[in-house]
Amino acid sequence: MSFQPDPGAATAVSLWTGLLPPEEWRPLLRRYRAETGYALVAVAADGTPCLGEMQAPACARQPSCRDYRVQAVQEALRWGEPTVLCCGCGRLMWAVPVMVNQQVRGGLLVAGVPLREPTRAGALDRRVREAGQRLLDMAEEAGLTNAALLAQRRADARREREKAEALHVLKDRLYDDIRSIYLREEPALLAAIRRGERREARHVINRVLTVIYSVGGSQVELLKSMAMELVVMMTRAAVQAGGDPTHILGINYQSLTGLAKVADSEELATWLCAMLEQVIDGIEASDRHPNAVQLARALDYMEAHLAEALPRDEVARAAGLSPSRFSHLMRAKLGMPFTELLTRLRVDRACHLLAHSQRELAQVALECGFGDQSYFSRVFRKQTGCSPSDYRQGRHQSPKD
Repeated sequence: MSFQPDPGAATAVSLWTGLLPPEEWRPLLRRYRAETGYALVAVAADGTPCLGEMQAPACARQPSCRDYRVQAVQEALRWGEPTVLCCGCGRLMWAVPVMVNQQVRGGLLVAGVPLREPTRAGALDRRVREAGQRLLDMAEEAGLTNAALLAQRRADARREREKAEALHVLKDRLYDDIRSIYLREEPALLAAIRRGERREARHVINRVLTVIYSVGGSQVELLKSMAMELVVMMTRAAVQAGGDPTHILGINYQSLTGLAKVADSEELATWLCAMLEQVIDGIEASDRHPNAVQLARALDYMEAHLAEALPRDEVARAAGLSPSRFSHLMRAKLGMPFTELLTRLRVDRACHLLAHSQRELAQVALECGFGDQSYFSRVFRKQTGCSPSDYRQGRHQSPKD
């Protein structure tokens, strides 16, 4: 359903065109639909649609759905990323807040997505997650939202979530003393640091800190000595992972100075987490990694798992790289982001199957990792310039570069 500005919405529409020139709005909305398959609409702060399209016209007419649109924008602001909600019509929606500095002016929103789509189990969830992330990326690229504020909100939410997860895990892990947690958690922490996996390393640190605090209580000096032991262990693992020894040892020296200023357990937790981040930064800054070998390992892993959901972080882990390092190498060495390479590999596999087998198109789509046949056809046509059926019959050009 397309929206034409009515006289009552003139102020809202002028706001939107003030944020982005009119000639840039339509291409942005069209590009999002072309890339994700979902219609995108710009809404005012009160949930009123201003520009773009809705997935379902019924949602635009439902007064209650307007409240859900406002809530979707607020939840995205709260968590720093799109949050999927169910509106009054029983359809899915997600949004990104449109902001000027720290003031919310409205939102970019997808609404009216059927809860059940004709796709295999799990594919809708994956499509929605990917579409939500793409919406956030596009809003930040266009300067339509406060990227720094949303990143801070995500970091805050992540810390709270990790604390809760650590407490939950520790309900089933009773340690007799601090040494026992070292013996149990040290291998996992060292492995995460060597791979540059910040998230997993933070999880381990949180578990260790929880037990240290429960045993050490208010004995700050005891807690500091245990934390120093952890830093020594982390820096050793970083050097083994290829980090520059001079840089890593510098971190170790700086940690002694900072630790002396720590006065309580809360400051100690902040200090220790900062040391972890610096250690992993030291690994990522090193040029000693055999990048060609690691990228080849990543490509081999992708080729072997094209039919599966294939998150970037999983491929990075298989290659022995942190997600951020992996993304950097992809762009620097291959000249494209992970999602583009994955799409190309899947389309190349599809071309091979279409040319050398008689599999049904739906089966080709599944074997190449596409959620459903219609989505497969859209992506295939975009990459090759023709439909899968035409390609099979030989009416095609060479795939696009």
